[in-house]
Amino acid sequence: MDKVNFTAASQTYSGDDNPAVGRAQLGKDDFLKLLITQLKYQNPLEPLDSKEYIAQLATFSSLEQLQNLNSQISAMSAVSFIGKTGKARIEEEYVSGIIKGVTFDKGNLNLIIGDEEKLVPLQDVYEIR
Repeated sequence: MDKVNFTAASQTYSGDDNPAVGRAQLGKDDFLKLLITQLKYQNPLEPLDSKEYIAQLATFSSLEQLQNLNSQISAMSAVSFIGKTGKARIEEEYVSGIIKGVTFDKGNLNLIIGDEEKLVPLQDVYEIR
């Protein structure tokens, strides 16, 4: 039995028998909130240097591009799961079966699992073999 380990933008997934618990990470929204808060509470007598501001915007842009790249890589790897057996936990329900397809909905990646063809968000999948 092969175990699958991969990391997505918001959570870490593991092929262990127990569902992986996501770890907290700062995303682009958090970064933007920090930047806005910094601008809001800056000292008017010592405003943010324009070079620092441009550097922070460049960092924000790089973060956004890295997240886009990560989601594209996750999407490409998800296609390779078609035909394999997957197990997932959605709230209190466990779902398992053959992965029949992949869907993309508003930037979210879902797997179609089992004979009932349940749509399962990729972050809820804890085993693929």
